[in-house]
Amino acid sequence: MTPLRIAFAGTPDFAATHLAALLASRHEVVAVLTQPDRRAGRGKQARPSPVKALAQEHALPVLQPVTLRDADAVAAIAELQLDAMVVVAYGLLLPRSVLDLPRFGCLNVHGSLLPRWRGAAPIQRAVEAGDTESGVTIMQMDEGLDTGPMLALGRCAIPPLYTSGDLYTKLAEIGPPLLVSVLDELPTRLENAQAQNNELATHAAKISKQEACVDWHRPAAELARRIRAFNPAPGCFSLRDEARVKIWQATPAPGTPGGVPGEIIATDERGIHVCCGEGALILDHLQVPGSRAMSAAEVMRGRGDLFRPGAAFTSPQDAP
Repeated sequence: MTPLRIAFAGTPDFAATHLAALLASRHEVVAVLTQPDRRAGRGKQARPSPVKALAQEHALPVLQPVTLRDADAVAAIAELQLDAMVVVAYGLLLPRSVLDLPRFGCLNVHGSLLPRWRGAAPIQRAVEAGDTESGVTIMQMDEGLDTGPMLALGRCAIPPLYTSGDLYTKLAEIGPPLLVSVLDELPTRLENAQAQNNELATHAAKISKQEACVDWHRPAAELARRIRAFNPAPGCFSLRDEARVKIWQATPAPGTPGGVPGEIIATDERGIHVCCGEGALILDHLQVPGSRAMSAAEVMRGRGDLFRPGAAFTSPQDAP
């Protein structure tokens, strides 16, 4: 099969890893689409996305439309005369007018084993749900939300203490070579595409800031999974004497504790024990305002006053 003319659409680091693999392949990346530059940092300077930065290193044309429903943006893509468009964590919906432009259509790299976890946050939701397996799906895109036929699956285990950051790293290793292998034999892969079973679909909803605030009335095992799922972003937190404490790592404690949800019931070499709606949680890595993330032992040496037994964390559910 002759090399394909490809446009790549993506924005974050995960996408840039896939773009790098395409640039090293025999296929020709003729243009890159990415989100408009965002202001970030203390100076609120406009910063290019990781995909844009990589594209500029390789002198590739970069398109940054605010929407793909704009006629000029569609015309610019049409002029590229593409064989395929590869989409990885782009952040914009592709209308039918764009999906139909490439000769072989548009392909998406999705961070789950479809049809499980369609939507914006498949990696976090898999960890939060306690899934033991995840992976990458390469699919042909249609107008639905991650509903297109599947061209390839790459699987991996989710070990018990994996964070979303750990799983993200693993999927970034699986996805790029899988994508290149699909492109190398694209007509055959399209002929053998497998339709998704919609009855097995689950939705990976976008994570809200409210979810990151720990609700101590929930079971300890559930909270431990959420803390891992939201590490590194957005990071779970709770309030302790008006201090916003980020919780990076925690494990359920054995036994049935006394106390009320949010109450600190003990501190020891394992960490800070907090009563939950069911069971207790041992906080072993956390971050107090103005400090870096540290082990519970380090935090206790510097701010033991905040975490004395009998004190309590608060959450919105505790408000009168």
